[in-house]
Amino acid sequence: VQLQASGGGLVQAGDSLRLSCAGSGRRFRDYRMAWFRQAPGKERAFVATIRRDGSGAYYSDSVKGRFTISRDNAKSTVYLQMNSLKPEDTAVYYCAATTNIVGTQATQYSWWGQGTLVTVSS
Repeated sequence: VQLQASGGGLVQAGDSLRLSCAGSGRRFRDYRMAWFRQAPGKERAFVATIRRDGSGAYYSDSVKGRFTISRDNAKSTVYLQMNSLKPEDTAVYYCAATTNIVGTQATQYSWWGQGTLVTVSS
């Protein structure tokens, strides 16, 4: 599967932003999808993941209650709605796909989008 992330930008603290990740190739519904992020000078970190059918999601503690992951398999797209953004959310955000049943580790994901930069100013 090929993944193309979009939607990043420069926002102020407290604003909202929605990221999108469009998939192409094999059936999108075959993949568990996730978002990771990498801040400058830091390792890539897990943000959120969603089941193949969209029936369940799991979040990192740092974004729980503020971010929502969702997917539309008919459009082969996964979304990340980000609310109440903080400066510490500044990072390059990557979407990723896996055929594993579960996955919060980057090493469990085999397909990656190119990343989209989110910058949150204070």
